[in-house]
Amino acid sequence: MNKRLILVQAAAAASALMVALGASASGTHAGGHGDSHGAATIGKPGVAANVSRTIDVDMTDAMRFTPDRIEVKAGETIRFNVINSGRIRHEMVLGTEQDLGDHYQMMLDDPGMRHDEPNSISLAAGQAGDMVWHFDKAGQVRFACLEPGHYPAGMKGVVLIK
Repeated sequence: MNKRLILVQAAAAASALMVALGASASGTHAGGHGDSHGAATIGKPGVAANVSRTIDVDMTDAMRFTPDRIEVKAGETIRFNVINSGRIRHEMVLGTEQDLGDHYQMMLDDPGMRHDEPNSISLAAGQAGDMVWHFDKAGQVRFACLEPGHYPAGMKGVVLIK
């Protein structure tokens, strides 16, 4: 069986499981597959009125996030003020390591896909925007840029929830 068919079947099975567990997507991609990158295990969209602090995150053409390690407390709602200081499109997507890796493979098949979900932000060169996320339990949440070539080049980071 070819690799693409296996990935499509795995994605379909994962989507069915998420729906069965009540963790269906809250948004879709412009290119449209509508998953939420493991949102059930990484927290949930935050309410702006409940933001406890803002964290600036810079994305660069060196394929890095600054900072690439962020510490928050369980129960905190964070506003990520995300800045693309580069000259090419970058994005910040929150998810589990498995979800990000799987989704990156999908992005290779559809490089024009844009994220439009609460756990992600996609920014053209020089743009800034924000994402509000509630981290409800201790653990780790990953973040990455899933634009083709960026993720394997090291454009990733971690949120440590204590």
